[in-house]
Amino acid sequence: MTQTAREPLLSVHDLRMHFPITKGPFNRVIGHVRAVDGVDFDLYKGECLGLVGESGSGKTTVGRCILRGYAPTGGSIRFRANGTATELVGAPREKVRRLRQHMQMIFQDPYSSLNPRMTVLDLVGEPLLCNGVKNRNEREDRVRALLVRVGLKPDHLLRYPHAFSGGQRQRIGIARALALNPKLIIVDEPVSALDVSVQAQVLNLLMELQQEFGLTYLLIAHDLSVVRHISDRVAVMYVGKLVELAPVDQLYENPRHPYTEALMSAVPIADPTSKWTRKPLRGEIADPGNPPPGCLFNPRCPYFEQDCACGEPELREVAPGHFARCPHAEELTLRTGV
Repeated sequence: MTQTAREPLLSVHDLRMHFPITKGPFNRVIGHVRAVDGVDFDLYKGECLGLVGESGSGKTTVGRCILRGYAPTGGSIRFRANGTATELVGAPREKVRRLRQHMQMIFQDPYSSLNPRMTVLDLVGEPLLCNGVKNRNEREDRVRALLVRVGLKPDHLLRYPHAFSGGQRQRIGIARALALNPKLIIVDEPVSALDVSVQAQVLNLLMELQQEFGLTYLLIAHDLSVVRHISDRVAVMYVGKLVELAPVDQLYENPRHPYTEALMSAVPIADPTSKWTRKPLRGEIADPGNPPPGCLFNPRCPYFEQDCACGEPELREVAPGHFARCPHAEELTLRTGV
């Protein structure tokens, strides 16, 4: 599914993460929750790919599989750290540990991701210490420079997380992610826990850092306005599968999957004169432990036809660079809400 002749920095193919369902005193496995079930995408250097979907769609699980926080059930994750693509699925722990300095994560909750018993110097400097920077003065100089770059003051060095606001804590998390000069950063809901007044500041900071350091982002979010502001391409997930993947403008102006349309209609338009009409979905998100037959979205789809329940559709290219998992993608006329 590459769009150019460039080699991707990260290539994910048929990624699967199935969690066992157990029952009884002997924990007998009676099924599996298919949290991620056959995800494919490529991510190129300097690009930001937005990964969106409802809670429970598998977005964060994809990110954790890439970082090997979870050992994937199957599939392939190839990361090109130093010009050579390395397979992460099934790789020995030591090989993954060496590559981890090139892959970092910014977490959703900036407070729970920071150890309250550690100072900012220790929090941001810990990745440096773990990767061979033993000299405390050298670490301190590096941490001080990072704090200034993310908009904090050098004299914050010896403070603890409780002394900062939510936006400042997230800046500490960003500084920690930058400590080892990574190539890829997985950004998990970076502003969902922040006040609206500081969300734009953090997003603009992430964009500035991307330009300055040539960073590549996998942005996990459910706020479609945030995704549109920062992403180059957008992938939409539903019950562990990608249902649409397209360049950001193409996806927002011409969605080709009914689920994408429903997500967009849920975003209020900041214009009192617009005739905004929400298209609420009936029912709840499908159970990944007991998925419906055929298209996973068919029980909730307003455009349902009988063939939608007859076989699982493939993710196919319906326009140049635009992929959709819907058998009627070319026939539908879908409206946008953002």
